[in-house]
Amino acid sequence: MTDDRTHVEWREWGPAPFEEAAAADRPVLLALTATWCDSCHEMDAETYAEPRIAANVNDGFVPIRVDIDRRPRVRERYNMGGFPSTVFCTPSGKVISGATYLAPDGMRQVLGSVRDRWTESGEDAGRIPRALAGEPTPAGPVDERIESHLAGQLDEKWDPRFAGWGTDAKFPLPRTIEFALKRARDQATETLGAIAESLYDGERGGFYRYAEGRDWTDPHTEKVLDANAALVRAFANGYLYTGDDDLLDPAVGTRDFLVDRLWNGSAFGGSVAPVDEGGEAGEDDEGGENAGAPEFGPRRDLTGYAGGNALAADAFLTLAAYTDDDRATEYAERVLDTLNRAFVDDEGVVSHYTADGDAEGSAPPELLLEDHARVVSAFTTARQVLGPDALSTGDPLAVARRVADAAVDALQEPEGAFRDGPEVDVGLLDEPLRPLDGGVEMAEALLDLSVLCRATEIDADGGEGDAAGRTASDYRDAAHAGIAAFAGAWDRIGIQVAGYGSVAARLTRSDLVVAVGDEAGSDLHRAALRVSDHEAVVVPAAPAVDAGTATVRVDDDARDATTPDELMAAVSSLTGS
Repeated sequence: MTDDRTHVEWREWGPAPFEEAAAADRPVLLALTATWCDSCHEMDAETYAEPRIAANVNDGFVPIRVDIDRRPRVRERYNMGGFPSTVFCTPSGKVISGATYLAPDGMRQVLGSVRDRWTESGEDAGRIPRALAGEPTPAGPVDERIESHLAGQLDEKWDPRFAGWGTDAKFPLPRTIEFALKRARDQATETLGAIAESLYDGERGGFYRYAEGRDWTDPHTEKVLDANAALVRAFANGYLYTGDDDLLDPAVGTRDFLVDRLWNGSAFGGSVAPVDEGGEAGEDDEGGENAGAPEFGPRRDLTGYAGGNALAADAFLTLAAYTDDDRATEYAERVLDTLNRAFVDDEGVVSHYTADGDAEGSAPPELLLEDHARVVSAFTTARQVLGPDALSTGDPLAVARRVADAAVDALQEPEGAFRDGPEVDVGLLDEPLRPLDGGVEMAEALLDLSVLCRATEIDADGGEGDAAGRTASDYRDAAHAGIAAFAGAWDRIGIQVAGYGSVAARLTRSDLVVAVGDEAGSDLHRAALRVSDHEAVVVPAAPAVDAGTATVRVDDDARDATTPDELMAAVSSLTGS
């Protein structure tokens, strides 16, 4: 397809352009872009729109344009350190050279040097990045050292002057905040305050992606669904621990932003970007009180992505669990219905987006680790907050188990690590990538699933094993194997993946489980959701518990309660909190 903005004859990602490059004896140019990425659009306007550059690209290369939100596995394999990423490859997908933004002069120079290297060396000019070398992960025992190390990293990397962790650009790191809420609460709440002040759009709602400055200045004002959903959950969990209503304001404002600006009728879209300076104002900008705020206009990606929507449902349910927020509950239920109906097939395989969301008609990626982890997490959260009747089609645990089984069967290697997706013979997608952060999300979701299956008697002992015979213990074992696959390098894991410490901690000691005999929404159930531990697992309509009673359990130590006050006392006696 020829892009009228750039005059480059872009191909769609897939096997065909790589086959074309091999047949024509040309290198491949990959342009990794995103709807929300201002620099990507600037490079289109300044570099690819230059007629001589476009002609050079069309004549000497096979150009492929990749939307990184639609093709996250391509993003992870070819990211040059930011976006746009400009990557030159051999027809087999090996990397010859790469950069981020290239102005016209820089692009001319790189085009020439890549052509020379290709002429001299051909396929030998390319290399496979080290992360894709296929080496085994650093396996080791899962023990208390992991949590202790990452708790120590909170202090070591803490920025006492401006809050957050690190002294460079500030990313919000919502999962690190959630880890810190139990281990360094003042750091977590101070960071939430800095994010609310600097990255939250008080006029329109929603969070900006990150700040360039250590002091949270110079924010990048694009708003991406994944980051916003994760921050809604982090702020809601902050409210759980502190009771500070100020932490609810950004969560509720972002809920409204997502509903008002990114809802596409059945799911949330992926992103919205600020209009270029001097561009048309956003459709919700009436002037006056919004003057001076970043203006968001028509450059939105309203594609519904599975992982982002699952994370949004999880976040909205978390918010609703602590506040009885009806609007959050309504949209969480709508997203869960869409995920179950349009994204998850009968075998539990999740599509990254729905086929009707692709204007080009190419098939969406399937079986992505992050999508499966987040869908499992969303439906296990639904079982805890909404109960077994959360879906019109039945218990959300059935969906969670089906999706988890598909991921464990297809993506977990014998050594325990999870691949980011299935092996696909296009570019470098046939090379193994085992992302630590995705593995952590999957392990955490599997732990919740294990506890819920056991508490609802869906286990070998309960006589309700699934078609594959997988039990609650099997899910816990799979989670343990996923964490153990990296535990040999526990002392090299950084604060950006602090969630690894949370899951490791859960594997080294028993979970706090509150099983309620009443249905979801009862006073006992609502009190159980609000115990001061966001890592606790709550089970409404638990079959082994009498109506009007809640059983609080840590390992073999249990206490029964019949009122919310008794429940809170039981939690305190078992946890010492």
